[in-house]
Amino acid sequence: MEKKQIESLKPNDKGHQFVFYGDSCSGVPEALHEEKLAKVNDVVQRLTPAPEFIIFPGDEVIGLIPDETELREQWKHFFEVEMAWLDRAKTPMYHSTGNHTTYDKMSERVFADVMSHLPRNGPEDQQGLSYFVRNGDLLFVFVHTLWSELGGEGHLELEWLSKTLESNADARWKFVVGHHPAFTVNGFAGTYQRNIGTEYVEGFWSILTENSVFAYLCSHILAFDVQCHRGVLQITSAGAGTAHRMPEGFEYLHCAQMAVDQDGLRYQVLDEDGALREKLSWPPKTPVADHVLPRGQNVCSWAAQGTPPLITCLKLEGSVSGTSPRQTILAALDDSGTCPLWIGLVGQKMQLTVVMQPQRGRSPHQWLGPCFADGEELDLELMLHSGMGPGGILWRKTGTDIWNGLVGMSAWGIERLIWPKTLSVGEHGNNDTDTRFAGSSLSLSIGTSFGDG
Repeated sequence: MEKKQIESLKPNDKGHQFVFYGDSCSGVPEALHEEKLAKVNDVVQRLTPAPEFIIFPGDEVIGLIPDETELREQWKHFFEVEMAWLDRAKTPMYHSTGNHTTYDKMSERVFADVMSHLPRNGPEDQQGLSYFVRNGDLLFVFVHTLWSELGGEGHLELEWLSKTLESNADARWKFVVGHHPAFTVNGFAGTYQRNIGTEYVEGFWSILTENSVFAYLCSHILAFDVQCHRGVLQITSAGAGTAHRMPEGFEYLHCAQMAVDQDGLRYQVLDEDGALREKLSWPPKTPVADHVLPRGQNVCSWAAQGTPPLITCLKLEGSVSGTSPRQTILAALDDSGTCPLWIGLVGQKMQLTVVMQPQRGRSPHQWLGPCFADGEELDLELMLHSGMGPGGILWRKTGTDIWNGLVGMSAWGIERLIWPKTLSVGEHGNNDTDTRFAGSSLSLSIGTSFGDG
């Protein structure tokens, strides 16, 4: 029976559409990962229209072996058997290095050799490892996050990246691709091993923001994840066939089909059966926070109707006072008085903190934002986006358009929240005086959007 085609997202105007997926760790005949990669590849083949190109951010083969002949055999099996269905002359496939494929000087040399079809326009000492692709108004820069000359895994050369972005400043859409995330995904933290080395992250992200890069596409952590830092997205896709997930029960094998045009980026994440699991449009069409919630208890209208919003925007204003270590800005209370969602200031640094406990009896998860000094004015917007998973809790200064994700260590986000019918402003409950907002002139406004993307 012929399998059902899957409709691709199509760009408007003169945009582009492509597929982004990585981490199959395959290359071994009849192994479990080969079977899983085949299922994801089947989904990619069903996309209509077919992608213009494919971005694969590393770990095509399982590698991590000292024998060069065996490593080359894995690459041969990957390209000549597992990816034989792909006409790379018609649909180019661009790769970044990975920890399973470029783990020492030998494997770096093999990677550059088997990828001889890719551009050789990177740094002189990283030919075949770092490079860029310019397609009219679209730029992809591929960086080597395991450069052996700097120390190996997690080490990244930045000078060439900066110069390449500067020399392609006229590109309308700029993306950087690398294997390791810069920011922690699903709580799997660890400099070099899980993320780009801490000494590189600030410089790396500053280069992206200063050169108007739209997104950093990465892999490595076996998950799909999206975050926003200083206005630049980090999108992680590592579901191309590695059989285990991180963490189990939350993640799934997948590919991400993306479209970029004058309106921004849209993506749909399809699992190994071709089912739509996640989607996003960025930048988001944020609702105006124009409904004032007075201090005290308020009725949550959409909770009563049973329809959770896609996006909730909160505008927070007031003067901060450091007289209490835990101060409530907003507490969502269920009928028993339990608080599935709490937003407030915590600790001596008065750090903006979002706490979620969607399941009673399970430990709450926290997301951490900016800190405030005693007497400082609170003037910001908070966005809760249920389509972004754990990366969907963001803030920005009022009057700006640059969103910043709060830092969390969770594999889930606001999508798990069942909104209670009571929203308490400035206090956790009538009798909980210790957690009331201690500052003055607290003002909280809210706006919601019930769109589907």
